[in-house]
Amino acid sequence: MEPPAAPGPERLFDSHRLPTDGFLLLALLLYAPVGLCLLVLRVFIGVHVFLVSCALPDSVVRRFIVRVMCSVLGLLVRQSDPRLRGAGTRVFIANHVTPFDHNVVSLLTSCNTPALSGAPGFICWSRGFMELGVTGSRAELVDSLKEYSAHQGNPPLLLFPEEAATNGRAGLLRFSSWPFSILDEVQPVALQVRRPLVAVSVADSSWITELLWTFFVPFTVYQVRWMPSVPRQADERSEDFALRVQELLAMELGVVSTRITAADRTEHMKRLRHTARLPFAPALSQRPAARPRVPPTLPGGAPEDVRVVAMAQQVKEVLPHVPLEVIKTDLVQTNCVDTTIANLLEGRVPFFPESKEAEDLPAPSTSQAAAASGIQGSVAAPSSKVFWGCVSLLWWLVFRTSQGHRTWHARSLQSHQGGSCFICLLMAPVLSLLAGYKAVCKVPRGASPVLAGEETSLVRLCQEVRDTEN
Repeated sequence: MEPPAAPGPERLFDSHRLPTDGFLLLALLLYAPVGLCLLVLRVFIGVHVFLVSCALPDSVVRRFIVRVMCSVLGLLVRQSDPRLRGAGTRVFIANHVTPFDHNVVSLLTSCNTPALSGAPGFICWSRGFMELGVTGSRAELVDSLKEYSAHQGNPPLLLFPEEAATNGRAGLLRFSSWPFSILDEVQPVALQVRRPLVAVSVADSSWITELLWTFFVPFTVYQVRWMPSVPRQADERSEDFALRVQELLAMELGVVSTRITAADRTEHMKRLRHTARLPFAPALSQRPAARPRVPPTLPGGAPEDVRVVAMAQQVKEVLPHVPLEVIKTDLVQTNCVDTTIANLLEGRVPFFPESKEAEDLPAPSTSQAAAASGIQGSVAAPSSKVFWGCVSLLWWLVFRTSQGHRTWHARSLQSHQGGSCFICLLMAPVLSLLAGYKAVCKVPRGASPVLAGEETSLVRLCQEVRDTEN
């Protein structure tokens, strides 16, 4: 039985946070008012959690209190095999999923994570990173970490050899070798993160955005699994040691160990940003893997020339305004279709755009043109329709809910002679939401509740609000 194929970069990272399923999108829309209230409330609670974590010294009591307070923020932390935790190990090796992985692990055991990027200062310290004052190469960083680990009084180190966060579902990035040059024994830590309605993390998203989405969703579950310590074998290089630990961690998580690095992730995201600006550019991962048909004009060409021409036609299909000779010249140097496309889009290779396509390239067929227009229509048009439909549905639901709340409140005042009992106060929001849902269900299928016509225009809704208040 052949091993499963390694996933591409498009499967390791999520570029969209919102779900594509219609039912989940509707559920997210209905949850949005509750999520916004939770977001505002959790921001104030988060300030208190930060102050408590700064005031209390590092101890078991502090970690327990902060962990309970984080559960109010929606961060639920679970662990497996806690007896294996920190059994004399000075270096923890974990996979990277979210910007708050080191904070979650620090709720379970005392550890420090060095800051590898970003300017040192208050923000770096408040996020829980350790500043070493090393701004040079990785060799200086390793020497500083070796000196730190030599002191037995210092907490263990928590390192992320992937150096970039993934979605945690398909595979692991290639581990860097420098974390395995510090000590001869490390302890792997497997992290799994689950979250309803939206993606756990999105590539190229800032940590502030991820924090706000964490406060918005009802909860985020972090599963921490401690694995036995792994010592270095005799005469084993750091690269082989890193690869062996990566394979063990991938088996524990049930994912694939890939050879994709953090630099490949950066190039992939840069390529996605550039191709998204084109009017129609098929995804690089969706291109056929088979070699394109060689033009009949070069039947006796050399194998290398035939291969360059075949790759040049692939690039020409994506960038039809680039001269073919410029594409061939860059392909001879890069020997990679994706790298050539990135060079042309980023302006590394100068060229003069062609006014019309080259005559030696075959024109796209009718089926290809129809497929292009179909993909454009399925990506651009429905997204705007879904967005405005969701906005109109949310406005209608909020309005009907507020109108039902006023009606129920007026009835409760009449029945209780100017006062409201405790049961009525509890039942009012529930019955108001049911009234709003009933009003939404009366809207014909396919019609937008707010944008359907004159009878449900915004002017009429505002007039009904004023009449209800009077």
